[in-house]
This record gives sequence, C-alpha cells and structure tokens, in this order.
Amino acid sequence: MPDRELRLLHRLCRWCGVETAYRDVEGRLRAASAESLLAALQALGVPVAGLTAVPGALRERQQQYWQSLCEPVVVAWSGRPGVVELRLLAGQAGQAAAPLECRLQLEDGRLWRWVLDADRLRLTRIAVVEGVTFTARQLSLPAGLPWGYHNLHLHLAGRTREVLVIVAPRRAWEMTGRGTGVPQGDDKGRVGSPGRSGKGERLWGSFLPLYALYTRHSPGAGDFGDLKALVRWAGSLGAGFTGTLPLLAAFLDEPLAPSPYQPVSRLFWNEFYLDISRLAETRRCPEVQELYNAAAVRQEIASLQAAPLVNYRRGMALKRRLLEICARGFFSRPPGEQEGLRRWLAGHPEALDYARFRATMEKQHTTWPTWPARMREGHLTEGDYDPAAVQYHLYVQWQTQRQLQEVATVARRSGQGLYLDFPLGVHGEGYDTWRYRQAFATGASSGAPPDTFFRQGQDWGFPPLHPEGIRQDGYRYYRACLRQHLHYAGILRLDHVMGLHHLYWIPCGLTAREGIYVRYHARELYAILSLESWRHRVLLVGEDLGTVPAYVRRAMDRHNIYRMYVLSSEYTGQPDRALPPVATRSLASLNTHDMPPFAVFWREKRGRQRAALPIFLYNQGCLELPTTAAASLLRASLAYLGASPARLLLVNLEDLWLETEPQNIPGTVTEYPNWRRRARYSLEEFRRLPGVANLLQEINRLRRN
Repeated sequence: MPDRELRLLHRLCRWCGVETAYRDVEGRLRAASAESLLAALQALGVPVAGLTAVPGALRERQQQYWQSLCEPVVVAWSGRPGVVELRLLAGQAGQAAAPLECRLQLEDGRLWRWVLDADRLRLTRIAVVEGVTFTARQLSLPAGLPWGYHNLHLHLAGRTREVLVIVAPRRAWEMTGRGTGVPQGDDKGRVGSPGRSGKGERLWGSFLPLYALYTRHSPGAGDFGDLKALVRWAGSLGAGFTGTLPLLAAFLDEPLAPSPYQPVSRLFWNEFYLDISRLAETRRCPEVQELYNAAAVRQEIASLQAAPLVNYRRGMALKRRLLEICARGFFSRPPGEQEGLRRWLAGHPEALDYARFRATMEKQHTTWPTWPARMREGHLTEGDYDPAAVQYHLYVQWQTQRQLQEVATVARRSGQGLYLDFPLGVHGEGYDTWRYRQAFATGASSGAPPDTFFRQGQDWGFPPLHPEGIRQDGYRYYRACLRQHLHYAGILRLDHVMGLHHLYWIPCGLTAREGIYVRYHARELYAILSLESWRHRVLLVGEDLGTVPAYVRRAMDRHNIYRMYVLSSEYTGQPDRALPPVATRSLASLNTHDMPPFAVFWREKRGRQRAALPIFLYNQGCLELPTTAAASLLRASLAYLGASPARLLLVNLEDLWLETEPQNIPGTVTEYPNWRRRARYSLEEFRRLPGVANLLQEINRLRRN
C-alpha cells in the first residue's frame, strides 16, 4: 500500500477513535491491517467501501466536526466550572447581529438564560478545512451548578446545538463505618468534592451463582427466596455483602442462551429466578396449587432436583405454566387490586414495550433480525403479539423486581448489601439491540486479542456499544441500565472496566486475531458512574484482570473505582515474593467464576511453583508449618487475604469444600456445560458443614481485627 494512502487511512482512524495499533500481552506493538481498519470504520458507520473512499470520508468527517457548534456532551467536575468549546466560522464571532443565546435547563427544573458576544470568548485554536477558516472559543458555564444532568441549548446565527452537561463528583462513592450504607462527603448532591475515605471497615462477602444455589424446596435451580436465605445465613456469620452473577433476562427456550453475560436486556430481570411459592396468586389460586401438586409436575420437579446440571429449558417451561396461571388470575381481579402494577408501570413505562417485544418473538417463533421490515424497525401493532403473552411478561417483570427488592431490603437491614454484576454486553438478537439500535455497532462483536491463554483471541459474540451513538442520545440507555442495577446493589462490579476507555472490536467477517481497538469517551462514562454511585450510595468495583494498560488503573484510582486482586492471577511462583501486596481499595478473592476453583489451581502447580506458596504463607504467619495440603493452603490463603488491607474480600463458597469443577471455562461452547452446574451441596447441607462455618467465622474475625 502506498505510504500516502496508509497515512490518510490512519488519519481518518484517529478522527473516528479507531486505534491503528496496540500492545499485546508481551508488550509488542501490533499494527492493524488496512482491511481491519476499514472494516472497523464501516462498523462505526463511516462510508469507506475501500481505500479510494478514504480521502472523501476524511474530508466529510472533518467538516462534520467543525460545522457542529460543539460536542454533544460536556463534563464539569463538582467544584470546577464547566467549559464548552464552541466551533465557529471565522468572523462569525464578530457579527454583532448574531449574539450567542444560551438556555440551561437544570435537572431540578430551574431555567437559566443569558446572551453574550461570542467574540469576547477566549480563542483557543484556528483551523482551515477545505479553504474555510474555523475558530474554537471557550464558553464557561455558570459556577456552582448542582450535581446532575442538565440540558444546554445554544443558538448562534442559525446554528443550534443541544448539549448534555454532566456535573458530577470526581470520585465515586466511598463507604465508611459498618456496611455499605453510610455515605461520606456531601450527600446532598451539591457542588463539593467528596472526601477520601478514612479508616473504613474491611468487609467480606459470600459468592455463589444463583442458578447453582438451591435448597430442598428449589425446583432444580436457585430463586430469589434461596438468595434471601443465603443473605440471612451469611449475615449471621458477619458477612458484609452477598454476591452472585448477573440476574438479567435471558433466552431460555428458542433460542437457548443462558449465559448471564449475554442477556436479552440489561434493563429487565430474569423470571427464571422468581420464587413462585411467595406470589400472592399462588396462595389464592386453587388452579396453581392443583397443578403444582399434580403427580406429573411433582415428578418433573424431582427430576430437575436430582440432575447435577440446571436444565433451563425444562425448568423455565415448568415455571411458565405456573406463572401464566398466576398472571391470568391477577389480571382477572378487579381493577382496584391491580393498582400496584399500574404504579410500577407508570415508573417503568418501557416494561410494556419489552413485554410486547417478548410476546412478538413468541408469536413469530424467531428473533427480530428475521422479522418483517416494519417490526424489525421497532414498530409493533396489536396483531403482532398475543395480549395474554404481553400480560404474562408484564406480570413476571413486576414480580421479579418486587422479589429482588425484598432481597436487597433484607441485605441492607442486616447491615449488608448485594454485590451485583453489571455485564459488558447483551445478546445481539435481544430487546436492547432491537429498541436501541443507535446505541450498538451491530457490524462488529466484542472480544479480546490473542494472549497467553487464547492464542487465537476471543470473540464474545455480542455487539459493542457505539461510542458516538450512546453520546448522541445523552447516554440515556447506559444510564438506565446502570440505574437498574444500582437501585438494588450495595456494591456493583463493572465487567471489563477497560471498556470505559477502549474495547476490542471484531468486525463481521474477520477473525478474533484481526480485531481492533476502538476508543470511548472515558471522561463522560466516569462522570456518569461517579454521579450515579453517589446518588445510590453504591461502591463500584472494576474488573481489571488480564492485560490492562497502566493508564486505565490510574483512572480507576483517580475516580475511586476499586480494583480486583485475584490470588490465582497474582501468584508469581517466586518463594520470596509469591504474592504482591494487596491494595486497600480493592476487592480480593481467590479466583473468579471464569477461573478454576482453588483446589484445581493448586493441583496444577508443579516444582518451584508448588513450593513457593507454602513458604510465603508460612513467612506471613498464615501457616504453622509449610505444607502442600490443599485444605491447609486454602485456609492460609483466605487468612492472608482476610488479614490484608483490602476493603472487600469475596469468598467463593464452593472453594470452602474444595470443589474441582469450574462454573465456566472461557473459550468453550459445547465442550463444557457453562453456567449450568449446580453446587455440590444444598444451602441446608453446606451451612451445616463444620469446615465451612469455621472458615467463615475465622475470616470474619480477621476482617474485624
């Protein structure tokens, strides 16, 4: 390729946020091919069918930039005035007949108006585009703006622009004292810098995927009633929080996609986890009780309970039969008895749209990309769906949020919080990609470049968020998804936190090895996270495992996003320094759901790798004598993490009985039953195991010391 063509292509990529190279796991610079760069640009919507189209696309991109009055989003950190860079035609600022009109609508409803002369604004730069001269000038926003999302309307000489002004604390919320419910700093949302945390208490929490948790009453998988029981039991031992995997809506029939990291939507919950026994309709409807006690149903429940793997399709089919009767019973009641649902729907109007989407899928027997054009483009009419199916989905969404709220309330009342997981993506054929098309780059999928474990790279199979699409909508979709989780959580884990800065895209038709990084507007995303974490009093933890640039972790520290310290990842195998120090603002654990359990991690170590950990833990005072026994090393490793300065410690309950089967093996599809394995013991069984309770009590003592 001629150098000039390559330079123009790279220049266009810089304008569009496409990175032309990246550092691999070994620190080597990997340059992207022209084919990958063009494909990524096309996925972003840039009209470049080939290299010959690059010069024109570059000119168009530059003209769009300078002809737009300013950026669509501006961040103002609390305590500092916000600044908007205006892009003006040369000479326009001096036109007295064309003053700059500003209208600022605050989130609380107050309206500020002012008019000024643009030529009095500070000049910052000059650019010439296709023979036209533009100037950039700084517009300072009023000082003392309250925290929130404000709308700025600008008008100058026939040009207008709507700007989202995000005024936020620079640092996310921090806990002090017992539990995650005590705020620190300015809790009124006024301008002011939130103080750094003092000597906050070190908490520990238990972890188990909800589908893997079960009791003697569970019909083959855990439900919200089981989660509430786990919260109470862990709380009785001193746990400060209880964690699980994402609980979002999923496809559990056709298609069958049970992965918690490819939900149908990040806005709605999974009715698979409803505790049917706690529904009012179950108690008052004889038809439900009759069906539940029928011999065939009891036999099906017994079969699901006896299986070592969760059968989502059969389990959901059984629950659906019961829940449909409950829904019919509820909607047949007098209108006055449906007031609770109406109040909820008034605050969640999108639930009706979601219910119609799911009902349409069931009537069409296919996902939305194959629907007729009108429906595919988001327009549904009454004939497209069964009204009874719409009522079913409305009812189960209402009930899931009620039951999850009950669990969160129990956790908060006992001084705990729920540790929830905010997944990076959604299913490419789900509700969110159908309704919020602009927010996604459907011409690519998210993934990761080749590394030590995945030599061919990883293709996660879901579309990435479009960095400009989410901005143009004022981040409404992102904010709604975030709030859906923060409303119930005490601690929120942000999946793949590096995605706030840049994300590895794999354009359609290319392999994971040919992917490319695309940049996001990290400053704006951090502002939203900080503001929302303060409004909901929720601590944020970023999943920063793997090859993560240093600047990402510096930004996490700057904005008080806790890091993750995972013992099996941090282990060096060097006797003198087998484990690096544990950071204070971190969540420490032995492993994650994507890693082998501790027993397997240790079983696979050989030679010096096997000798280093016992020696290190002995020198740390966590072992009485160096030993390679897995049970002793488990206890010592938990003691090391428990005594560490880490504010948060997450204990995978399955490690406590030395489980050897993982919950998920990344890179596998049919080779391993990911997201399906039930725990070896029921809640009633493992809470009676002396080793489990004793270990947790020892951890609680160390955390409180």
